[in-house]
Amino acid sequence: MPGRQRSRKSDRPGKKYILKKIFNMNFLMKPLQSFIKKNKTLPRLLSWSTGLAIFISCLGLLGLVIYTTTQRTKEIGVRKVLGASVTQLVSLLSKDFMLLVIIGFIIAAPLAWWAMNKWLEDFAYRTPISWWIFAASAMLMIIVALLTLSIQTIRSAVANPVRSLRTE
Repeated sequence: MPGRQRSRKSDRPGKKYILKKIFNMNFLMKPLQSFIKKNKTLPRLLSWSTGLAIFISCLGLLGLVIYTTTQRTKEIGVRKVLGASVTQLVSLLSKDFMLLVIIGFIIAAPLAWWAMNKWLEDFAYRTPISWWIFAASAMLMIIVALLTLSIQTIRSAVANPVRSLRTE
């Protein structure tokens, strides 16, 4: 309707709708706040659970070493009487356990790599997972296992062999 004139009220359409409330952006911030909260609590939860898992695995390894050394007490005594040194006895007892630790790492490393990739997919800026992280964790696993093993194996290797052989 080209010939029709507009009225004065229709010249200012925004004047009719005045906002009586302040614009609330909470609906935009809630997903972002929940993502930030999740990513703040997740590392703390993971560090506690990792520490607990390492502690429990060290206790299990120590229990297995104690069981094995008590089962092999006579063998340790005979080897000691025949001239085996403490380092030879420790290496003899530690060889089997270190093989178990290495097999455990071979199983756990791909699972950890997969889990880290899945977790890092949620971030806009990602960092690649380097190989040296897995190498450092393998070395740390071996060091912790050797410390756990050496406590009991040195104790049983230093013990008097006469006591273990007397029961025969």
